[in-house]
Amino acid sequence: MSAVFPASGSSLRRDARVIGLVGVAHGTSHFFHLIVAPLFPWLKVHFGLSYAELGLLMTVLFTVSGIGQALAGFVVDRIGAFPVLVTGVALLALSALVLAAAPSYPVLLLGAAISGLGNAVFHPADFTLLNQRVSAARLPHAFSAHGLAGTLGWAVAPVVLAALAGLAGWRTALVGASALALSVLVALLLMRDALHDTVATRRERASREAREAIPGATLAFLREPAVWVCFGFFFTMAMALGGIQSFAPAALQELYDAPLALAASAVTLFMLASAGGNIVGGFLAARNRRHDHVIAGSFVLAAAMSALLATGAVPLWLLAAPIAVMGFASGIAGPSRDLLVRAAAPRHATGRVYGVVYSGLDSGVAVAPPLFGAMMDNHHAGWLFAMIGVFQLLALVTALGVGRRAGRHSAAPHNA
Repeated sequence: MSAVFPASGSSLRRDARVIGLVGVAHGTSHFFHLIVAPLFPWLKVHFGLSYAELGLLMTVLFTVSGIGQALAGFVVDRIGAFPVLVTGVALLALSALVLAAAPSYPVLLLGAAISGLGNAVFHPADFTLLNQRVSAARLPHAFSAHGLAGTLGWAVAPVVLAALAGLAGWRTALVGASALALSVLVALLLMRDALHDTVATRRERASREAREAIPGATLAFLREPAVWVCFGFFFTMAMALGGIQSFAPAALQELYDAPLALAASAVTLFMLASAGGNIVGGFLAARNRRHDHVIAGSFVLAAAMSALLATGAVPLWLLAAPIAVMGFASGIAGPSRDLLVRAAAPRHATGRVYGVVYSGLDSGVAVAPPLFGAMMDNHHAGWLFAMIGVFQLLALVTALGVGRRAGRHSAAPHNA
């Protein structure tokens, strides 16, 4: 993949600054993934909505994000990652204000769409910045911190938004979310020197534009099988994650008669364990060149925990353990996953490749709720965990496919 990296003598302070800024932005985007879901109880009563109408808000958000993410990569390659990143954060802030002021359901849909559009920029912009601005030796830890920040955004959003809504109302909670995004926007603008294009990246982009003056060159990367294998990997992984995020609490209540407090904490426990796994995964990725093997081992363990939960035989007092282990194993795979994409993808069209590949995440999260919702409607809670395990194994298979292609790319000199 085409990237311009800092010199080998790049300082730890500079790398840490870039990693911190990009990580905070990424955590904000994940916070906004859940901008409406924790407020469903209040929105349902205030607007008189059905669960189907509430679910459509999430579908709109992730559908717009998935399509926009693929397109955002082209914009990143054209004008640079930093202006795209700050535009995305600004759109998140705007979306929360639109939602907070919404007088009707159609305006809620508009707010969800704006949030999806803002969210679309982060993976192509973030990974382009990390690849360009962070020393190659620290990239595993950069990707680890990036994933950790996103996971913490997921974990924090339900707690913060529900607490604010309970204290001051759902509109105030959304205004608070907008203030969060605006504060991140200000921080990015104040410290923009750390993320602005260097002379080298501007030269690299000019060189790429000259090459792509040839008809059809702009979309040539779509003919690379590695791009679509990576997309399939992210799609199957996101299907499993979507099942956990959407229906794991309800499934635990039905299958294990788990107390509400324990069931409701399952997603938070999964996310916190995943955050810990991300940290460990960064060190493993830095010491292991076979990133597909790390991912495969992680997803074997995660799928085993899913299968165990599907049996309905786990004692209630032990129920938190397989959930935590599943989250930890999924987190370990994160940094190796991002490095594997970097190694396997074509060495051009950096933003476009990340945009298309990571749109698989949004696609999977958008498709998963109807599938797993149908299982829950028919009271098949065990099937839900079994299918989560199936999708984790499918992610394992696609990861090995990506790893084979990465091995072929690594035979040529890599600019890292």
